[in-house]
Amino acid sequence: MSMFNVVEICAGAGGQSLGLERAGFEHLLAVEIDDTAVQTLRNNLGRDNAEPARQDLETGNPVKEGVQERKDVVRHGDVADRQVWDPAEYADQVDLFAGGVPCPPFSIAGKQLGTSDERDLFAWAVHQVGIIKPKALLLENVRGLSMPRFAAYRQHVLDELAEQGYVGFWKLLQASDFGVPQLRPRFVLVALQQEYAPYFRWPDTSQYPSSSVGEVLKDLMASRGWPFADKWAEQANAIAPTIVGGSKKHGGADLGPTRAKQAWKKLAVDAMGVANEAPGPDWPHFNIKPPKLTVEMVARIQGWDSLENWPIQGRKTSQYRQVGNAFPPPVAEAVGRRIIAALRKEGEAEDMPELAEAVDHDPVYRVLKQAEKPLTSAAIQKLLKEPYGEEQLSRRIAYLHRDFSIETTEVGGKPAYTLGGFRGFIGQEDHERHKSFEGKARGQIS
Repeated sequence: MSMFNVVEICAGAGGQSLGLERAGFEHLLAVEIDDTAVQTLRNNLGRDNAEPARQDLETGNPVKEGVQERKDVVRHGDVADRQVWDPAEYADQVDLFAGGVPCPPFSIAGKQLGTSDERDLFAWAVHQVGIIKPKALLLENVRGLSMPRFAAYRQHVLDELAEQGYVGFWKLLQASDFGVPQLRPRFVLVALQQEYAPYFRWPDTSQYPSSSVGEVLKDLMASRGWPFADKWAEQANAIAPTIVGGSKKHGGADLGPTRAKQAWKKLAVDAMGVANEAPGPDWPHFNIKPPKLTVEMVARIQGWDSLENWPIQGRKTSQYRQVGNAFPPPVAEAVGRRIIAALRKEGEAEDMPELAEAVDHDPVYRVLKQAEKPLTSAAIQKLLKEPYGEEQLSRRIAYLHRDFSIETTEVGGKPAYTLGGFRGFIGQEDHERHKSFEGKARGQIS
């Protein structure tokens, strides 16, 4: 039995779940809104993932011993719906609160709406820390959250965590540094109670050997007798572009936008869809007809060893989306192990003088937050340690307007600014998020 437990939200197909179980966590709860991903979680959580899943003799579907007894571990529905689960019921019982909250609010490929996107659950998740009071928090999202556009958002998160007695750490992690053959940057937030924070270290990636698409997929490409599998593996001697699982709002399964498809072409992969099976003995040379990837191959690129040990439910497109949107298990495992080491207080404690205050993601936000009266641009500049150019300062204030209420008045004939409340959804009953979801079937929310 594991000594450490986890409550996980927005669990998807369980990439993070699998990594955390391998790190040494046991799930008290996993919450997911997608119907088919819930089936995947119920079929896998808690199972010994060293052994292939047993198959039902009548349906052929993989099952596991004790699945009926463990189904209550997985809850199905909107994670912010108290009828699905109540965070207060888990107060002071949780070692790790984790999740991969929706990415579109911060995606570089999207509009980066942040708090204006009804799918934004990052602030909501951070707010639950004050209710659940876990020893540690782990949230992951896309690289876009690390951009200047969201500097004040990040600062707000660190400030709220500090007020609750946590020290937060942000870091951009590259999946390829953990032996995953893919360009998959993920922006990760880890926060720990002050008692444990001095013992946290990010994983040492030097222990992970690099790998290429060809190396990890050669056996799967050769599995049906394709005679050019070895030569193909030599051609595919690089890491893949980021796997794009996509959403229910956009078409079927393919491997991403135009630039990604061009990168796949260099790896001799047809990125215009996902195949049902590996190329067979009659499949021509990859220069004539590049093969498509199967869901199993996509999972391997995401860091799954084998889907035999973590079967994905649903039809092909749903399987691809579940796998494509996942947090790579090796990255989740590595971060999970470092969190456990901190909870065990392993190693030397580091001095941590008010870390949240020392890291200024957005100095303009900080100045306005601390101000006792409206500030003009000139007054803001005087309070900054390193003054901005006028254009840069105007851009920062415009960014603040998107995620916070900013009251604009006049002081001496000049615009003056007062920082108001955060616009993000943290559970308010009158928030715009509820109107956006009103009348939508659960399966339409992506």
